[in-house]
Amino acid sequence: MTSHQTSQTMKPATAAKKLGVYLEATPAEFRDGVVSRAELNTLQSDPPEWLQELRRNGPHPRPVVAARLGVSIAGLARGGVTEALTTDQIEEIRQEQPEWLLKERATQAEVRKESVRIKAKHAEGRAQAGPRD
Repeated sequence: MTSHQTSQTMKPATAAKKLGVYLEATPAEFRDGVVSRAELNTLQSDPPEWLQELRRNGPHPRPVVAARLGVSIAGLARGGVTEALTTDQIEEIRQEQPEWLLKERATQAEVRKESVRIKAKHAEGRAQAGPRD
């Protein structure tokens, strides 16, 4: 008996998310097909020109926009940013330093600080508990 291994595939939306690009900005052949795991690996290791261009100039999906601005996705929404932005638009927001951006960056810094504190507290608790038998 021989085992038949099928190729694992994913929807274009999933592949775009893994590649960190905005699906609607990808070529039609990418959006209309399915992407195999091997194709995804190839796109990641040796990106074609269209993928390099999207990563460089956008439009970028909200998670990428949020990361580049140093805020959360919810912070983007609170700031009124609900659509994909290009690299130039992101840079423009950075230069303008609107009040919502400063507030959301401060909030994000507090969240990170609290996460570090909680992680340290848990590590300290495990160290005091000692090894489990």
